[in-house]
Amino acid sequence: MQGNDNFIFAGNTAEALDEIETFLTGVRPTRVLDRVLATVMFTDIVGSTEHAERLGDRRWKEALNDYEEVVHRELERYRGLYIKSTGDGTLATFDGPARAIEATRATREAVKVLGIEIRAGLHTGEIEVRGDDVAGLAVHIGARVSGHALRGEVLVSRTVTDLVAGSGINFEDRGDHHLKGVPGVWRLFAALD
Repeated sequence: MQGNDNFIFAGNTAEALDEIETFLTGVRPTRVLDRVLATVMFTDIVGSTEHAERLGDRRWKEALNDYEEVVHRELERYRGLYIKSTGDGTLATFDGPARAIEATRATREAVKVLGIEIRAGLHTGEIEVRGDDVAGLAVHIGARVSGHALRGEVLVSRTVTDLVAGSGINFEDRGDHHLKGVPGVWRLFAALD
């Protein structure tokens, strides 16, 4: 039995419809990219596997719930946007790098009462908003910066330090680093208290 489907409505329809619109109107449609400039924050719970082993699954799950509650409270306080849990950490975004640093430091201090220490990485760049998630090179860079952070450290890219110049936030140079999968050499800095 023959169907009513047309080849134009199969596969990548956007390209075909754009060509039809161009033909009919004489104007090529402009793609709207959902990209924004944001500061990406990645946190990681230090020693999460050891915590899970020591506490057991049920108590570790409760500890993670308590951690998430603290994170959400600090993100709300500093106007951060919770994106998702990374299992033993958090991905969030901010519309300003100084606020991101302050929120990260506040979170680091607040989770200490839970017996949890974190390390964090921040980077500012253009990200692609994909529904409730984010993507793009800036997100990968933020994750890689976080991977270089030491226990209790808020590590940031040079981009972040340049953007907060004059804010009163001080940094200590942590040197040049190669970030896995990211081209070039990246200068990283620890945000000081």
